[in-house]
Amino acid sequence: MALSLKEFIKEVAGKKAPGPSTSFTVFHIFYALELMSQKPLGRNRLAKELCVGDGAVRTIISRLRSADLIEASRGGCNLTEKGIATWRQFEEIFPKRVEIPKTELSQSDFNYAFLVKNSADKVKSGIDQRDAAIIGGARKALVTVFKDGHLQIHAVSDCMEKDYPKAAKQILEQLKPEDNDVVIIAGADSALRAKRGAFAASWTLLAA
Repeated sequence: MALSLKEFIKEVAGKKAPGPSTSFTVFHIFYALELMSQKPLGRNRLAKELCVGDGAVRTIISRLRSADLIEASRGGCNLTEKGIATWRQFEEIFPKRVEIPKTELSQSDFNYAFLVKNSADKVKSGIDQRDAAIIGGARKALVTVFKDGHLQIHAVSDCMEKDYPKAAKQILEQLKPEDNDVVIIAGADSALRAKRGAFAASWTLLAA
């Protein structure tokens, strides 16, 4: 039976190796794939972008190669056919991922938003997603769903367009959610932490 995307990425990130525990997470696997979908990257550049040490980036590259997701050449690491197909699965689920400026609902120094397709029915109170974002490095997170033609926040607003017009306008213009989509905005003191928090919250909505 084929592994789901979530199971597969967890397996790539979570294989146990001798020595100290790994200093990276599924986010780093996701982000490495995202970066290499844009252009080949060398080890030093990848380490800088992921903000990890030399040992961690070597392990990340090794695991991606073992999973046949990337290949290395003199020009750097780039995605294989399997890597491209895996990345396309991510893009179907998270088609929009953007850094956004402050609004009345996202007031951190850095704010990053993920659009999660067709997942609003998986959001209960939003607490699980906010907790995951904070564990992922964010200071706070906003979980909104698009239902009945409006952006909604559980127990806060049934119509963000009316209650929080600036934030709603920003989300609608930049993320373009459709019915049953989720938009998660994580705020942090760095762009990478904000993105990592938004990813961690969005990751909870993937099917196992």
